[in-house]
Amino acid sequence: MADQTDQDDLARRVAAGERRALARAITLVESTRSDHRRQAREMLERVAPPGSVARRIGLSGTPGVGKSTFIEALGMKLVEAGHRVAVLAVDPSSSRSGGSILGDKTRMELLARHPAAFIRPSPSLGELGGVARRTRETIHLVEAAGYDTVLVETVGVGQSETMVAEMTDVFLLLLAPAGGDELQGVKRGIMEIADLIVVNKADGALKPVAEATRAEYAGALGLMRRRDGDAEGYPQAVTVSSVAGDGLEALWDAVAELHDWRREAGWLERRRAEQATTAMRHALARGMMDALHRNPRAQAELARLSGQVKAGQMLPDDAAETLITALTGSWQVETD
Repeated sequence: MADQTDQDDLARRVAAGERRALARAITLVESTRSDHRRQAREMLERVAPPGSVARRIGLSGTPGVGKSTFIEALGMKLVEAGHRVAVLAVDPSSSRSGGSILGDKTRMELLARHPAAFIRPSPSLGELGGVARRTRETIHLVEAAGYDTVLVETVGVGQSETMVAEMTDVFLLLLAPAGGDELQGVKRGIMEIADLIVVNKADGALKPVAEATRAEYAGALGLMRRRDGDAEGYPQAVTVSSVAGDGLEALWDAVAELHDWRREAGWLERRRAEQATTAMRHALARGMMDALHRNPRAQAELARLSGQVKAGQMLPDDAAETLITALTGSWQVETD
């Protein structure tokens, strides 16, 4: 009963916008301890959804493009305009130690100190797609705390970045001024999910280079088939200068226009319903793997099959089928 009361109190404090309570709630949902997972589920059930739809913006970019500088510049523009901004910055974790840098607050000093902003760095812990394991739950919490704009900064650029689009409403791809080689280096998959390609560092001597780069990407986007959920004129490429602040207001106008169009067209509601079912599937896959690792008999069988695969005595797919058959009692699903 004490736990239940604690979760009720924590949920109320999160809904009241208390920053410390919000930080504590996020720490709880990120915990992998079984008792914490139970408490987190109870607390999340008690956190009411916000009254209005927050804008969820995914952001990725090539190394050295200035993501932190861009986010701080955009975030400051937004809080000064009356918005409440939450930044969920996912840091890469070491595959060996599990450690991560978590330095985003030090790179966004002005925004971190603003009372209308909340920055939460989280380790990816090896999760694919440049997101942390509990990013979706964290988004729910910051929205419940009254933040109307959520910026999800992701790890790296690659095909798996589609996972970011599965939990946000608008996706920005941030790139630096460069020539055709840079265009060739960006995966087509991430180009296809980008709603806005943002060429950063469009200032000084790099300004004409940035404009030329923007034109290149605009041309590439023009060759792609229009997707479900694209308003007229989207996707598009724009230039900004995070240092000078040029182009940030126009960029946000474009983000807001697309988001509002998607909401009014009913696309956003359908998309979020799809995102919820996708999240369920990811949770199911993680839960089954966790259950596998907690089962001593399954672990013994996994070790035996792994030895056969390593020795070349069994194909990986056959080994997986054998283990799943042992766990579930059936592999083939009747389709009649």
